[in-house]
Amino acid sequence: MKVGFGRLLERGGRFLEQWGLRQEGAPMSGQVSVVLPVVRGDGTPAVLKLQDVDEETAGEGPALRTWGGDGAVRLLDEDAATGTLLLERLDEDRPLADVPDVMKATSILAGLLARITAVPAPAGLRRLDSVTAGMFERLPPVLESLAAEDDRRLLADCAAAVREVAGEPGDRLLHWDLHFENVLAADREPWLVIDPKPLAGDPCFDLLPALWNRFEEGMFTRRFDLMTEVLGVDRGRARAWTLGRVLQNSLWQVEEGEGLDEEQVAIALLLLGR
Repeated sequence: MKVGFGRLLERGGRFLEQWGLRQEGAPMSGQVSVVLPVVRGDGTPAVLKLQDVDEETAGEGPALRTWGGDGAVRLLDEDAATGTLLLERLDEDRPLADVPDVMKATSILAGLLARITAVPAPAGLRRLDSVTAGMFERLPPVLESLAAEDDRRLLADCAAAVREVAGEPGDRLLHWDLHFENVLAADREPWLVIDPKPLAGDPCFDLLPALWNRFEEGMFTRRFDLMTEVLGVDRGRARAWTLGRVLQNSLWQVEEGEGLDEEQVAIALLLLGR
């Protein structure tokens, strides 16, 4: 099963006892975590998130503490050594992806993104400058491995755009994976953000997941312009960092033996004006 389901459930038993929790409902398994619906000793509903510690998950607790529930799910307790988190319970059956009007959903997400990226990142998180440096190091062998000249040119042009902004990587607290499935309906606010994979950097680096999500519904340019307007960021910087996200994803795909994603290629071509 994904993510060592049984092993994480066994770990969950220890934290149910340690934190005085009662499981309420079946566990839910994601790509990298297992989530248990629980009830605290005072009767408050919550969820216990079980995952292994890596470069991304180690920052989730610090990010949620920094946001303090402002636009994001509230962190109730944490065991940093194991990556175990106790979180307020949201409505997992009502993601923002279910809002049928993609422009309305984009506006909601952009407003949340503007709030959570308004604060400085806490110390110790991954930094965007190191991420971009790593991309530039990995690019030459990836370009050599691509058979199609159009693919090589596309990635080279994405890298050129990133180099224009790489000297000012920013220091805001980024989510890194904020798409419509990572926003859930809640009681204390209409919508709250979940599952950050945080790093410190420029908020413009956070646009692509929402633009790629539901790309098939069209209106890319309108959605891109809406997000840049709500965030109050420079459109040129947003274009450059979004091309950087296409580059990052494309490097992973090629290194894993896959071809370039057609939708991300289409996004890059739109941003490049081709």
